[in-house]
Order: sequence, then structure tokens, then C-alpha cells
Amino acid sequence: MSVKQTIKHKTQAFKGRITERIGRTTRNRRLQRHGRTDQISGNLKQFGDKAKDAFKR
Repeated sequence: MSVKQTIKHKTQAFKGRITERIGRTTRNRRLQRHGRTDQISGNLKQFGDKAKDAFKR
């Protein structure tokens, strides 16, 4: 995949980690869930990109 997409997906996962930690610190469950969702989404997109690249070779 393109470098732009890779950075975008990694940023989404990182943003999710930060959001989840802020939610944990403030004891806000909605922020925790939102953070975990962003993390999982970003990681799945990264995995999909890696799978696409593996099949291209």
C-alpha cells in the first residue's frame, strides 16, 4: 500500500491508544470504548494492507 495509507492507519491506532488511556484516567467508559474501537480498526486496516502486499508478491 501507499505510505500515506500506512501512516494514516498507524495514526488511527495510536490515537485510539491515547484516547483509551485518557478514558481510563478520567474513568470515562465512553472514551475507553471509543479508543479501543479506533485501535482495533487501525490495526485491522494495517493487517489488511500487509495481506494485500503479501499477495502481490
